Amino acid sequence: MYILKTLTSKLNHVRSTLNSQRNFLIYCSVFVGLMGGLAAVVLKFMVHFMEELSRNISAHLPYHFIYVFLPALGILGTVAYLHLINRDKIQKGIGNILVNIKRNRSNILFNNVYSHLISSSLTVGFGGSSGLEAPIVCTGAAIGSNTGRFFKLSAYEKTVLLAAGTSAGIAAVFNSPIAGVLFSLELLIGEITIPTFIPLLIASATGVVVSKTLYSGQLFHLVTEGWVMHALPFYILLGILSGLTSVYITTVAGKLEKGLFVNQNRYVRAILGGLLLGVLILMLPPLFGEGYHELQQALNGNIEAIKDQSIFSEYLNHPLALLGFIALLVFMKIVAAGITIGSGGNGGTFAPTMFTGAFLGLFIAYGCNLTGLIHLNTSNFIAVGMAGALSGVLHAPLTAIFLIAEITGGYVLFIPLMIVSAISYIISRHFNPHNMYWHDLVHERNIHPDHDYEMLSSITIDSVINRNFTAVSKELPVRDFYKVISQSPANIFPVLGTNKDIEGVVLVDEIRRQLFTDELAGSTVAEIMITPPAVIKYHESVNIVMTQFDRLDVWQLPVEQDGRFIGFVSKSALLAQYREVFIAQHKQTDLFAH
Repeated sequence: MYILKTLTSKLNHVRSTLNSQRNFLIYCSVFVGLMGGLAAVVLKFMVHFMEELSRNISAHLPYHFIYVFLPALGILGTVAYLHLINRDKIQKGIGNILVNIKRNRSNILFNNVYSHLISSSLTVGFGGSSGLEAPIVCTGAAIGSNTGRFFKLSAYEKTVLLAAGTSAGIAAVFNSPIAGVLFSLELLIGEITIPTFIPLLIASATGVVVSKTLYSGQLFHLVTEGWVMHALPFYILLGILSGLTSVYITTVAGKLEKGLFVNQNRYVRAILGGLLLGVLILMLPPLFGEGYHELQQALNGNIEAIKDQSIFSEYLNHPLALLGFIALLVFMKIVAAGITIGSGGNGGTFAPTMFTGAFLGLFIAYGCNLTGLIHLNTSNFIAVGMAGALSGVLHAPLTAIFLIAEITGGYVLFIPLMIVSAISYIISRHFNPHNMYWHDLVHERNIHPDHDYEMLSSITIDSVINRNFTAVSKELPVRDFYKVISQSPANIFPVLGTNKDIEGVVLVDEIRRQLFTDELAGSTVAEIMITPPAVIKYHESVNIVMTQFDRLDVWQLPVEQDGRFIGFVSKSALLAQYREVFIAQHKQTDLFAH
């Protein structure tokens, strides 16, 4: 402990002697990129070793029935590790990273640096039908966050390093540095600034260098060709179907990942979910693991290979039967991924989304080719389909375009990639305003990606209610109301009923010219009051209140609690509170900005 404290003290002293905080953040991003790249390499080795072991075991058994039990073994091992060793301290999924950024000053527990590597390799290595991208993103984010915590950096700087670790992890897994940077900018940070962009770029490049040095394997081989004009209508069709499929992926994954067999204990749930997944894999072998092996076979044009290990392979020799098999893979991959995660496995839906989009593209191209009326390049449609699905699910079209272009050598497909990604994004966003990771956070945890929304959410409606009011009755004569006005500085008066409910309001500014005329002198308050354009409920969020102000173009609205009027909320008071929150949140970035 003494040695660690001494080392920390010396490192912080070195940090203080550096010429600027910005430069120090860049130096940290190199370290984060190095560690993120190493983590990606370790994860690749572990998973590929386990996959080869699983395949070798299954090869010696008839009909590969071992596939039924392997996923259950992997998920059970994952659950046991997370329960007995990790003590449930792991934070699964990219959604939890977003929560930590928004609500926990980008602080992530240290055990997430290694726990995702162990648990996801057990899940995916034994056939769990999910991806490694989310675990490596969580690992990289934890590396960045804990590096920032070690050097006592601000929340903003920890966020930058967290995103740098994420960029390094994605870049190292796919050997795509540009996509790694764009992923963090589009999904985690949401804006592009030079002080943010440079550390991400450096970490991403460092991660790729480490990955290429220690692990020379390429995820996909160069297979795509240039696109032709007569295929353009079919790319548009692919974009439309990708958008609709993205909605399907988000809906199904969101429901299944919340848990299967919820009334059972975690170990029974893992076994039952794993066996159910195993049965699916027995019928549809490409669902085993990430599915990249079968995806590469399809990219190579060896479409027949995807059915070889199925127990129904002898019935799939007819082209139309194979087309139906491909359609099943499109719909069932995300179901298999949801079962994997919902029964306790650790993985993500990034790879299943790519798989689904790829086989959707294959379905369109292969199906059109069967008609004999046109010939479409299946490899091109597979590559572009991956981008379409990713764009729709992640709401990150730039990440989708550059990722697929980098990993497939598909730069010659830039126009189809752009068209399909854009169409898919537009359709998906029409049905789901938020991407897969934000959807549950917004609807279930009241966490919103918009920065203004987040700051408004930190303001309570109770803090902006003006309870200093003078209530009047609608039977009160206007002559008597003159005295009420003279004794109060207010320009708005609530008109209350016998149960203290709001019946109307009197706006002095609106009736000032007519107030002292003979015409009104003999009338009552009921004749000069107006119905408020809206009544705010006490339990409503400040975001809803601000939306009401903007929609109605008013500056004050009454507030009721349990049907009783309790005061007014004014737009000016709300904006004043917003300004205080804004100043408080941005003080932490002043050191870095200067």
